[in-house]
Amino acid sequence: MTNYEIENPAWWVQRWNDLLNSYRFKKRLERARKYAKEGNVLSIEFKSSEVLAKVQGTAPEPYQVSLSINPFTEEDWNYVVQTMAQEAIYSAQLLAGEMPENIEKVFTANGLSLFPFTLSDIRSRCTCPDPKNPCKHIGAVYYQLGDRFSEDPFVLFQLRGRTKQQILNDLRRLRSTGVAIPESTKTEEQSSLPTPDSRLPTPDSPLKMEQFWEYNQPLDPSLVVIAPPPDHRTVLDVLGMIPLTAVDASVMQYLREVYQIVSQQAVMSALKRDE
Repeated sequence: MTNYEIENPAWWVQRWNDLLNSYRFKKRLERARKYAKEGNVLSIEFKSSEVLAKVQGTAPEPYQVSLSINPFTEEDWNYVVQTMAQEAIYSAQLLAGEMPENIEKVFTANGLSLFPFTLSDIRSRCTCPDPKNPCKHIGAVYYQLGDRFSEDPFVLFQLRGRTKQQILNDLRRLRSTGVAIPESTKTEEQSSLPTPDSRLPTPDSPLKMEQFWEYNQPLDPSLVVIAPPPDHRTVLDVLGMIPLTAVDASVMQYLREVYQIVSQQAVMSALKRDE
């Protein structure tokens, strides 16, 4: 099922669909949707921030389609990623491969818009003889891009000039770079933390079993990077099938979803900063 057939698609996909639906020539959109649904879009690839696609039309050879949106400058992206890194929720969700609900605020705060305002903001070309733009081949690629957004929201960022890996690397770098808290701004709780040696076991005060996993000192942020595993595997994936007879498949699926949620919440909790 394609994203434009889903009753409640993800919000960023809906924003893209709304952009398409704002086009006044509805019959042209219907033909484009049909092309996308029937598999006429043979391939989609990215060349930097430009989308290159092949769409099979009535001619023997597929038509060449290209789409692009004005990418943000390097300076713009630096400001955007710094803003993301300042909010734990943004970092946690993006590092988990999710699109934060209010991510657009990060861009608007820096005078930018993640989404194009109208279809005229998207530069598009097709080798077909149709003088209208978008033709049904370009329209089909629009719809297929909506599917790509549904599968990988980072495609939106790539259209604006930054790949998923670049953004994640920048976030990890910024999140792992700590700034010392001045003595005058330390909270009472932070000031009362014990010295590094005060918790070490001694012959007179041996370490108790329940203290084994405790560490009450602030970690050096330059040595710690909080991030989910790159392959998004959970504990169940690592350990394999539960060694019980007749384990229902639905139970395993439920447990996988639970572990996935727990993993995401753990990352969000680890990244959360004190206000």
